[in-house]
Amino acid sequence: MSAPPKLEKLSVSWGAPEPEDLFAAFESWVSLRELSLYPAQEDAVAELAEGHHVIMATPTGSGKSMVALAAHFFALSRGERSVYTAPIKALVSEKFFSLVEVFGAENVGMVTGDSSVNADAPIVCCTAEILANEALREGPQANVGPVIMDEFHFYADPHRGWAWQAPLIELPQAQFLLMSATLGDTSGFQRRIAERTGRDIVTVSSAARPVPLDYEYSTTPLVQKLEQLAETGKAPVYAVHFSQRAAAEQASGLMSLSLLSKAERERLTERLSGFRFSKGYGKDLARLLKSGVGVHHAGMLPKYRRLVEQLAQEGLLKVISGTDTLGVGINVPIRTVLITALSKFDGERVRQLGAREFHQIAGRAGRAGYDTEGTVVVQAPEHVIENEAALRKAQAKHGGDEAKVSQAMKSKPKKKPPEGFVSWSEKTFEKLTEAQPEPMVSRMQVTYAMVLHLLNRPEDPIVAMRRLITSSDESKARQAQLQRRALQILRELLTAGVLEKFDEPDEDGRTVDLTVELQDDFALNQPLAPFAVAALELLDPESETYALDVVSAIESILDTPYQVTGAQVKKLKGERIAELKAEGVDYTERMRILDDMSHPQPLAELLTQQFEVYRSSAPWVADHELEPKSVVRDMVERAFTFIDAINFYGLARSEGVLLRYLTDAYRTLRQTVPQEKVTEELEDLTEWLGELVRQTDSSLLEEWERLAAGDDPAKLAELERKQQEQAEPGASSGVTGNKRAFTVMVRNAMFRRAVLFAQEKERTLAELEPEGSEFAEADRWGEALDAFFSEYDDVYVDAKARAAGLFRLDSSPADAPDPEGRFWHTAQVLDDDQSNHDWAIHAWVDLNASDEAETPVIRVYRVGERRS
Repeated sequence: MSAPPKLEKLSVSWGAPEPEDLFAAFESWVSLRELSLYPAQEDAVAELAEGHHVIMATPTGSGKSMVALAAHFFALSRGERSVYTAPIKALVSEKFFSLVEVFGAENVGMVTGDSSVNADAPIVCCTAEILANEALREGPQANVGPVIMDEFHFYADPHRGWAWQAPLIELPQAQFLLMSATLGDTSGFQRRIAERTGRDIVTVSSAARPVPLDYEYSTTPLVQKLEQLAETGKAPVYAVHFSQRAAAEQASGLMSLSLLSKAERERLTERLSGFRFSKGYGKDLARLLKSGVGVHHAGMLPKYRRLVEQLAQEGLLKVISGTDTLGVGINVPIRTVLITALSKFDGERVRQLGAREFHQIAGRAGRAGYDTEGTVVVQAPEHVIENEAALRKAQAKHGGDEAKVSQAMKSKPKKKPPEGFVSWSEKTFEKLTEAQPEPMVSRMQVTYAMVLHLLNRPEDPIVAMRRLITSSDESKARQAQLQRRALQILRELLTAGVLEKFDEPDEDGRTVDLTVELQDDFALNQPLAPFAVAALELLDPESETYALDVVSAIESILDTPYQVTGAQVKKLKGERIAELKAEGVDYTERMRILDDMSHPQPLAELLTQQFEVYRSSAPWVADHELEPKSVVRDMVERAFTFIDAINFYGLARSEGVLLRYLTDAYRTLRQTVPQEKVTEELEDLTEWLGELVRQTDSSLLEEWERLAAGDDPAKLAELERKQQEQAEPGASSGVTGNKRAFTVMVRNAMFRRAVLFAQEKERTLAELEPEGSEFAEADRWGEALDAFFSEYDDVYVDAKARAAGLFRLDSSPADAPDPEGRFWHTAQVLDDDQSNHDWAIHAWVDLNASDEAETPVIRVYRVGERRS
């Protein structure tokens, strides 16, 4: 089968192409793909060809992406730069790769907060904040033609809505295509955008979905309902939950269902045979998938989410239990959406779903080109379903005798809703199905970063800020509040000496200007990165904890992974309460002590004090909070692998959260720490962290490295060198392939044994040993512990005990246990209380087994007298 044709720009011998020529060329390309435009698509494409703004307010599945392609094609043909924006990086990345397939890699670029690739391309994909910052910096001078703003209902997002509004105000030269299925009344937008830009604007809407929806309110128990839907040809079904925990738990309860035929099970088993499921949640997910059940939420590893999406696209999954993230355009084709509740916790309170939220989720049902109808099922509250079931049971038992039915129901108390429950009913459901999306509310705000971006423009930033605020869609009262906030920020910047005020306006009309140099891509990467660099000056490179202290400085500027830090607090409280009980502390005092506990925060006092000092000369950091924490450092100090951390803190359902944090920590270490501050130990630690991420799920890191390389020949050559090394005959593609990182893994694993030895945990030590090892028996470790503590009173496991001088590694031992294998010899010297250092844990590292297990496989063979 031949590849679909590329969409090339329209060649004209003179002048700009005529609108009818553009329309005809695009329509011809659509025909070559054996497709045709819907009437709403035709209308939108024709208006774009004429140069008008278009608000595409059509249902999900009506082909808005095809209209966006037309906007890019018209811009390319006119020699203009077009920009696609979306609310989340995942959508931006997905769109980037799909546009590359249509227009070719040379014509498409992507800009993220971390890095960019082919940023000067005529078609650029970015998040809304990236475009908003460009609009603030360059305004009418920005090189921007058509702007495609996807999921435009985010305009009403309380925290990010400003990023959808700023370009509408600051880019009068742009042609806008605003797309969403749930915009509601757009007349206000039409009027204001037309006034600002002087272009005509058209709203293209169509109440008729290409795939109509059938709505149903269900009082059937959830598992039973899902089975019915699968049996009646309504699969695949996406069961929507409003928490990751609920999605995962519900999926586990579906494994008993008979969803697949024998042939389907065989196809699925074959499809999964080559996929690598890691330890942890991977084993649970594999069992679920083999029964035809998928899980999809942000707490999963990216490779698992992609696998679920691919299996769904291939028709191999009958039910997907996930969260409401599918409302933001994830690529999961489904026939039926089953919504488990009509209320959700929004971060502040539990409330009923709004009409926009409901229709965003419901609109994902029905696959254009596959289904003639989509189905939306809403479950009644669980207590209502249980009471209905009890009533049906009583009616079946007593026939038509209403008196006996009534008596039976009175004898059994009704199931009550849980505490704090926000109720909904069939009337709520009916109201939502018929309701129009709520009017979108303006969410303009003023921050230090916005003020500093405006200072880059060749005009008076005070005038520019006033215009931005007064042109916004806020009320007069709210505009006055924003103006006062802007003046407050300007005064603080002047007081701090960051801004200087001119006696007379300069040639650009400026009355103030910056007195300091901001870092490149200010506020696009880690806004507090300059503070972290400044804080490194407080650290002693000769300190035994220097590398870990650098990690703590970097961790303090990263977003906190609350699932991880929450699990840390829970674990610490569990350990502490056991200690307090053993000490005889009474209940009230125990609770008071536990209330004061938080997650580990190394260097918190030092960093917080320095942050206050730094803020006096850089007041814009007040937009952000310093967040000391210990996730990477904790893993190093505990000598944890990724799976160790997941198991220790009970994070199986939040693997993706931990992985994203570790990935952010790795690339921030790489990007932020100046080379002169990097010691060999810190370089080893950073290399270990990168390898840990790669071995867990390389997709996030590979994408970042590819983007970070951009067009830099040196970076591209380095990436190619790494790929060639991995492809060389005999080179390991497993965990041992990166020798430097694997060495750190071995060192961590050996030090973990020293820590457990100090804690006299012989059973745990035995559990670390591979099958067949003589030290796989707790008694063997017990003998070693007795012998050691007959000579010494204690063994230390502090920073000094981690010193490189107490770790030994021979990567080419002469006396390997198996000449046919690959082995290292290693020893961890125990830091005894007399500093004799004459005891060590000796072990063999089986490299082949390590590659297979994806973690160091270490076999201890002696604990005793140290070898040189």
